[in-house]
Amino acid sequence: MRPYLPFLAALAEHNSKEWMDANKKWYLETRAEFLEDVGVLLKGIGEWEPAMLVFQPKECVFRQNRDIRFSANKAPYKSNFGAYFSPKGKKSEGPGYYLQIQPNNSFLAGGIWMPQAETLKKIRKEIDYSGAELAKIESNAAFKSLFGQIEGEKLKTSPRDYEADHEFIEYLRLKSFTVSSKISDRDIESGNFLNIALDGFQKMRPLQEFLTQAIEDVEGGSGIL
Repeated sequence: MRPYLPFLAALAEHNSKEWMDANKKWYLETRAEFLEDVGVLLKGIGEWEPAMLVFQPKECVFRQNRDIRFSANKAPYKSNFGAYFSPKGKKSEGPGYYLQIQPNNSFLAGGIWMPQAETLKKIRKEIDYSGAELAKIESNAAFKSLFGQIEGEKLKTSPRDYEADHEFIEYLRLKSFTVSSKISDRDIESGNFLNIALDGFQKMRPLQEFLTQAIEDVEGGSGIL
């Protein structure tokens, strides 16, 4: 049985430095087990993303402390455990795989969230060239069954340089390109979430590859920036 949910539930209820200091041993033990599980995910992802194997688990895990400088919520700690797996590191803008563990709100996700303007421009150009490929990815039965559709905040109108009647205007209007799937508390507690996450990450690989190609290709041509 994994210890994550009891600890995170208690942290959410008593979110203060005083409580964390008093329960530091509990936190460190729970975090250590999370790092072990992140290591399992790293090894699994590394089977198709060898670049991930250079990272240590701690390099993929987000800090527990919250940045409260510009937030109305002054709770000092996150009430979840989160890890992000990207070949260029968790702070890169490229596509990656995300896992969050939180009572009643655990999920896996992937893609790119709110990229910078230049990166978004590249993705839209790839969609202009190869939108049919993205549509095929989204319509794949296994992909659609797990994730539904590619999500993200959308422009109210068509982006600059693209007509409103473009065949793939709904993709072009997106400002993020993400997918996600919930994970039950039961699967978190049992540890089955590791298998679920790796299976989900595998199923989103075609989307990750499409986004990576969009960002990294630099020369003009069909399907190439």
